[in-house]
Amino acid sequence: MATQTSATPAYSESSIRVLKGLEPVKQRPGMYTRTDNPLHVIQEVLDNAADEALAGHGKRIRVTLFIDGSVGIEDDGRGIPFGMHPEEKAPVIELVFTRLHAGGKFDKGKGGAYSFSGGLHGVGVSVTNALALRLEATSYREGSVAKLVFADGDVVEPLLVRKAESGDRKSGTSVRVWPDAKYFESVVLPMAELTHLLRSKAVLMPGVTVTLTVEKTKEVQTWSYKGGLRDYLTQTLNGELVIPMFEGEGFADSGHEIFAEGEGAQWCVAFTEDGAPVRESYVNLIPTTVGGTHELGLRDGLFNAVKSFIELHSLLPKGVKLLPEDVFARASFVLSAKVLDPQFQGQIKERLNSRDAVRLVSSFVRPALELWLNQHVEYGKKLAELAIKAAQYRQKASQKVEKRKGSGVAVLPGKLTDCESRDLAQNEVFLVEGDSAGGSAKMGRNKESQAILPLRGKVLNTWEVERDRLFANTEIHDISVAIGVDPHGPKDTPDLSGLRYGKICILSDADVDGSHIQVLLLTLFFRHFPKLIESGNVYVARPPLFRVDAPARGKKPASKAYALDEGELTAILDKLRKEGVREGAWSISRFKGLGEMNAEQLWDTTLNPDTRRLLPVQLGSVNFEQTENLITKLMGKGEAGSRRELMELHGDAVEIDV
Repeated sequence: MATQTSATPAYSESSIRVLKGLEPVKQRPGMYTRTDNPLHVIQEVLDNAADEALAGHGKRIRVTLFIDGSVGIEDDGRGIPFGMHPEEKAPVIELVFTRLHAGGKFDKGKGGAYSFSGGLHGVGVSVTNALALRLEATSYREGSVAKLVFADGDVVEPLLVRKAESGDRKSGTSVRVWPDAKYFESVVLPMAELTHLLRSKAVLMPGVTVTLTVEKTKEVQTWSYKGGLRDYLTQTLNGELVIPMFEGEGFADSGHEIFAEGEGAQWCVAFTEDGAPVRESYVNLIPTTVGGTHELGLRDGLFNAVKSFIELHSLLPKGVKLLPEDVFARASFVLSAKVLDPQFQGQIKERLNSRDAVRLVSSFVRPALELWLNQHVEYGKKLAELAIKAAQYRQKASQKVEKRKGSGVAVLPGKLTDCESRDLAQNEVFLVEGDSAGGSAKMGRNKESQAILPLRGKVLNTWEVERDRLFANTEIHDISVAIGVDPHGPKDTPDLSGLRYGKICILSDADVDGSHIQVLLLTLFFRHFPKLIESGNVYVARPPLFRVDAPARGKKPASKAYALDEGELTAILDKLRKEGVREGAWSISRFKGLGEMNAEQLWDTTLNPDTRRLLPVQLGSVNFEQTENLITKLMGKGEAGSRRELMELHGDAVEIDV
């Protein structure tokens, strides 16, 4: 019988640690915020002040950078409530700063404190507090002033409430934060990003004044815009305008069949012949720096309106096919969307993932632009000319690529269902797990630009396979021939002129086996096709886990919605409750795999460029060598010890789907 040596730590009930309160944030700050500098944790406080203004309860936001490195944010909103919470038996202001899932943003029912807000993950200022040496919060409300002080996320000076004096503000919130340097690469705030953020808040809230004061230099900057998006875009635009700016807005009313009252967008679009396009989008005042589904909605609306105008006036030359990027290529825009329950990618909300946002924005942009173009036919023709010129240039470029590819002698694999187009920028191939899913994908795809290559079973782990022996594996041979690029190393200069698809998309089930196949394919591309990752050609598709079928309600017809995970499922159900759907009147289906989806479902959720989740595979800030060392630990045959160490270190950061 094996005996436990003194060197082996005991594994018992006491070994299991439960992280409480704000401990998860302190242990893994990178899961909740950006850690290069504290800008994002400051933005969480700023977003709360902006949400008050967005709800119509404030006209001023003041930000102060103090000499001691702290940052102050003040607003003249309603002030955070500081009475006792009826269930938690603690002051509400304390819960807001110390509980990860507490806040007014969850109250989405009629009469809720915030119908539209940016803070929706419920982590907001509690993360700011967790990563601060000290945080002072003061609320001015109902003739009283309440102050609370925290250190390392814990209360160090309990709530003190006093009567308001003549020098105090009537209402509002004041927060002063000292970010803790140990959680950030640098505690210095990037001034260019900060001023851009503050200016954009003023742009998106006409009539609200935003002020930045730097105590050290005595510098004071103030932003206040009356003209909103047009003023802002005019000041930041590069290049000569082809037509006057197209500006508009559209919001759903209480009787709208699909969207909630108040949902919609404001936009200002400019088309230029030259200069780098300026593109900025926001959701409930949160800057979405990586774009998302609301930007896709703007693109869709612009494209369909211009296409409709071109068809109406018979302007398209023979042999030219217009695509969305032809219209969008020279577009600069500022877009501000209002979405009731926005779903973001990740905690720092850089990209909007809400599927409905495509239709929401498009449904308001398209009719407005169609009307405008037909009222200004000469401008419409100039815009049509710009788009047609872009389409002709794109088609000529793709023909040159086709000539270079024509000399290849490789026979395409029989399992590959190829697309009709030869336009590299447009073409995509989906590497699909299993023949049944491959069948649905073939029926549901866009035949013009989407190819399907079904893969049988688990792909070979190629991390330690020599390059000249790769083609002994049929699946890997088929992948290489289908994409038109030979295996190569990181320092090689492979011939990419034979590349047949601009996007190579890994499409596997949303379960553990699917994740394993995804990892094996990513290993293959990183090890033997690294230049495709470097040039941005490799993507991972994210199919949903759940489908929700909701009954008809009032004027709204029966509808279906898809959720990527439990969090999105909860948000969909919350929205249905707000719309008055009786509890349990909906039905929830869970997809065990892609093979369970029919062609229409697979198109809606995974193949349609406007509604799918497609993540680019990038190294980001991590260099090649670091990534290589990590994958060696994960995929190397003799690395069991390293893998165990990795799991012990990071095991608590993994969500397990049992």
